[in-house]
Amino acid sequence: MTKSEIKFLAGRQNRWEDFKYAVSVLFEFIKGFRTLHFVGPCVTVFGSARFKEGHPYYEQARKISGEIAKLGFTIMTGGGPGIMEAANRGAKEVGGRSVGCNIVLPSEQKHNAYLDRWVNIKFFFVRKTLLIKYSYAFVVMPGGFGTMDEYFEAITLIQTKKISQFPVIIMDREFHKNLLSHIETMKANETISPDDYKLFLITDSIEDAIQYIKERSIKQFDLKTEKEYKPMKWFFEKG
Repeated sequence: MTKSEIKFLAGRQNRWEDFKYAVSVLFEFIKGFRTLHFVGPCVTVFGSARFKEGHPYYEQARKISGEIAKLGFTIMTGGGPGIMEAANRGAKEVGGRSVGCNIVLPSEQKHNAYLDRWVNIKFFFVRKTLLIKYSYAFVVMPGGFGTMDEYFEAITLIQTKKISQFPVIIMDREFHKNLLSHIETMKANETISPDDYKLFLITDSIEDAIQYIKERSIKQFDLKTEKEYKPMKWFFEKG
């Protein structure tokens, strides 16, 4: 986190400091909106930054993202290495569009080389909002705390009807078996409803995932009729 973010989250500040922080958040959102407004309907791929080229999870993300891009979606990721790079790379390899929301960290996570467009964001919560805002489906690949944070953010917004019921796909049953077991525990203890288990698909099949996106995104939201927005020159916008 930035020093200003650490200070803000450390408790009550004076009103001027809180106001300055709020303004900086506003400008981060505006920067994201300006960068991503014309990227088209997206599918966001979540996953670890730690898997390298050649790893089975890397190659799986690369392949499924290519197949999703063939449907006409823009692949969106957190913009960094690992699964994010693999997903963006898979889109580019089939001639699809590829975008990223890169987080600015003290160790400087650099954006990967397979992005048509990207935006650097200082705040995690702004980044998560942008990753969700432009997407009509979410693919959850193997990952760590950040991936789980992004997954549960998306599924909570769907569960509480803060966003539409976009498809959420969890890839790789073996990796996520303990997560699924805990979801079953939550269902058994009635901390989630039985119907909440229908909010996502767990699969090892890329073909099943693609079919799920066709049914729950393209058909459900009639994406072919989505309104085209044109750049406004007086806003210095680029399509």
